[in-house]
Amino acid sequence: MLLRPRQKELVSRTVAALNKHGNTLAVAPTGAGKTIMLSAIIGEMFKGNPGKACVLAHRDELTFQNEDKFKRVTPHLSTSVFDASVKSWKGEVTFAMVQTLSRENNLAGMPPIDVLVIDEAHHARADSYMRVIERVKQANSGVKLLGMTATPNRGDKKGLRPVFSNVSDQITVKELISSGHLVPPRTFVMDVGVQDELRQVKKTASDFDMGAVSAIMNTRPINDAVVKHWHEKAGDRKTVVFCSTIEHAEDVARSFNAADIPTVFVHGQMSDTERNAVLTEYTEGEAQVIVNVAVLTEGWDHPPTACVVLLRPSSYKSTMIQMIGRGLRTVDPTEHPDIIKKDCIVLDFGTSTLLHGSLEQDVNLDDQMGEGDAPTKECPDCGAEVPAAVKECPLCGYEWKAQAAERELAENGFIMAEIDLLKRSSFLWVDLQQNDRYFLATGFNAWGGVFFKDGEWHAVGGIKNQSPKLLAVGERIVCFAAADDWLNLHESDETAHKTRSWLHQPATPKQLQYLPSHRNDFSLTRYKASALMTMHFNRDGIQRAIQSARSAT
Repeated sequence: MLLRPRQKELVSRTVAALNKHGNTLAVAPTGAGKTIMLSAIIGEMFKGNPGKACVLAHRDELTFQNEDKFKRVTPHLSTSVFDASVKSWKGEVTFAMVQTLSRENNLAGMPPIDVLVIDEAHHARADSYMRVIERVKQANSGVKLLGMTATPNRGDKKGLRPVFSNVSDQITVKELISSGHLVPPRTFVMDVGVQDELRQVKKTASDFDMGAVSAIMNTRPINDAVVKHWHEKAGDRKTVVFCSTIEHAEDVARSFNAADIPTVFVHGQMSDTERNAVLTEYTEGEAQVIVNVAVLTEGWDHPPTACVVLLRPSSYKSTMIQMIGRGLRTVDPTEHPDIIKKDCIVLDFGTSTLLHGSLEQDVNLDDQMGEGDAPTKECPDCGAEVPAAVKECPLCGYEWKAQAAERELAENGFIMAEIDLLKRSSFLWVDLQQNDRYFLATGFNAWGGVFFKDGEWHAVGGIKNQSPKLLAVGERIVCFAAADDWLNLHESDETAHKTRSWLHQPATPKQLQYLPSHRNDFSLTRYKASALMTMHFNRDGIQRAIQSARSAT
């Protein structure tokens, strides 16, 4: 398996920081491939110098997900699991549950660790994590300590400096949107007449006083207005709603259901069985909307979710980022053939986006991190103060029209992002017909193609002896990202051959036999001929894959 170029950069910088400082924190949002990168980092640390590593997580599903992906990236290292049901240190890399490992009797039996990785590292200052870290350091003072997180700034304002002295690298949400690995959010601040009241709500140690928020937000007129605005902006999108209290969530769900929108709600006082049953209703399509209270903020994703509704303010930017992040993942069309996702609608009925602005974070490892006000601008029609990034006034509907220079910059930015992705790809992409509509790249084991048909871009991937698979539908840059990731998944450093000299040699006579229309094309290279042959032999399969998306919609 190959890493994306940006992932390789983070791995390289993180390995260097670990060797220099003995510890480091790497920051990467949802969709960046944190598990793939931490796996590669461990692989690099153990090159020619075998050791013992432990990857610490706080949920069962993370433990098993981490182990499964690790085997794909570094299959030469053995693995084991240490959790409530299995307690094994046999592998060179052990994936452990912090709740289990942090118990005194389990810590006593832990072998010396050379590399300790903390997934979701913003939890690292919790007592359970600190017990593990201290015991690991006692057994091996030279241990390398790596933290990986999407949201490094903790809600309680406790910095991570006592654990990590430096930040090796930070991949931003903007980078992932530009490269096609996340969809862009379209944010609307919805004022239902209570913003002034919400600004007066006091903060508790962890967030705003949610009881006070509920008293302001949870009224029948407001809940009905939420449904009305959702209808206008989101239409038929799968939606996750964040509420302040259980009562608030229940009442909001009731308002959606009263409007004939199938809605379920979930909260932390449910049993695991109850919660999983509700989540299944949503993920299986029985419900269009899921309302929750502090349950789906972290560690849950359902990629078809294309609308996020914030019915509570957030005193911490990290919480806002986690909530909005639930809607930014791209979709796999083979898993969700009836959905084409190009963006995520964010409806903020509170004050989070007014308070915090963009989804990017300035990482601060120290305690008592300040939160600045987000930049704003004044609507020329009604005078409302709105976030600087919005294109439409949430009060009067005024639209800011981009100037020609701004449009050109936006277009060039998009084009440059695509050019950068293809330039840095490990594979050589060919414009098959020189018409900017059909692109293909091949490795030794797999091929990927990006095709424009019936008004949409489609990414299709293939491997030997299998039917071509639809990878993505929608924006061009998203399709290129999906096709390149498909090649990365099925190829390796040895089989990625973008820089090989034979790529640019003339096509062979045998290749030309299969390409009669190119017999007199003396500029035809061996690689382009191979790409044209791949297209020729897989044309029917590609058409069927694309047709499957059209049939579903």
